[in-house]
Amino acid sequence: MRTALKKEATSEENDDDVRGAARSAVKPVRANRAVRAPGGLSVRLDVRALTVVVLLLLAALAASVVLIGTGDFPISAGDVLRTLVGDGNAGQEFIVNELRLPRVLVGLLVGAALGLGGALFQALSRNPLGSPDILGLGQGATAGALMMIVLFSGDAGQVTVGALVGGLATGLAIYLLAWKRGVHGYRLVLVGIGMSAIMMAVNGYLLTKADLVDAARAVVWMTGSLSGRDWAQVWPLLGLCAVLVPLVLANARGLRMMEMGDDVSYALGVRVERVRLLLMLSAVLLTAAATAAAGPVSFVALTAPQLARRLTRSPGPNLLPSLCMGAALLVSADWISQRVFGADQLPVGVVTGVLGGVYLLWLLVTERKAGRI
Repeated sequence: MRTALKKEATSEENDDDVRGAARSAVKPVRANRAVRAPGGLSVRLDVRALTVVVLLLLAALAASVVLIGTGDFPISAGDVLRTLVGDGNAGQEFIVNELRLPRVLVGLLVGAALGLGGALFQALSRNPLGSPDILGLGQGATAGALMMIVLFSGDAGQVTVGALVGGLATGLAIYLLAWKRGVHGYRLVLVGIGMSAIMMAVNGYLLTKADLVDAARAVVWMTGSLSGRDWAQVWPLLGLCAVLVPLVLANARGLRMMEMGDDVSYALGVRVERVRLLLMLSAVLLTAAATAAAGPVSFVALTAPQLARRLTRSPGPNLLPSLCMGAALLVSADWISQRVFGADQLPVGVVTGVLGGVYLLWLLVTERKAGRI
């Protein structure tokens, strides 16, 4: 009797294997290409993800050209391109190169930094809500900036330094509080939510202690804006991204393996804690620098990685698509704020907050209809 039951079970398992193989046979295979270097290095390229990156880059550049031509003195896209290559008249060169180009470059760099930082935090915490907006890094940078504004009446440079120091200190505190024989995703998110609540309380207290002028200045900064940005904000942010982006991409393979769990990653030769600390420090620096340059622009770090993942349909952190998506989102939101509400009438942080909120509501509705929540 037992022998008959074993045979029947074995037969059912074989049937399941056959059905699984049949499903795999009809399942569409992703178009991947392997590029081999002369030294024997092989790199696998996801054609769809690469196409998404190229299209997002083109969209970001096109939106940048349109944004440069938008303002009180409109300039056509053709004239913008001619001015950028040195063929414009004196007035166009002043407006494009001195007034509008720095603002657009800051928008691109801030969006890219937030998109990449958000993708890192979501991958490290293994939680789609594990973004700097939720973990309190933006609030920590805001607290540092408010201290410089309210307590020391600091200028723009001092406010930038205060925001950078506040973001770094908050990130360090979150890491130390979440540490217990390593940093795990759920502890990181819980500690980040608690730190966010503390920093929000600190920010509220600082605002109550400010006079009317400093309070108005602080509220404008807290909204997130690209108004008045010049080359002084471009070069530090560009230098930081030039160092951190290649460093992060070089550790993308280890980050992808870490999504399978620490034990599996250790078995595959990944130095988990070293990679995690390095990538967390990079994400904190990117987020703090972006916040210091443009204020706490909301929802870009949360939505850019998720939108990029939906476009690529690829597992893993999708670091480069998230970077490109963040840049395209922020310059597009800045164009909307100027085109719809007039130049400098609505900070870009308000537009990103509205768009991010609409996206989250849409995601909630679709997930509910699909029966996942």
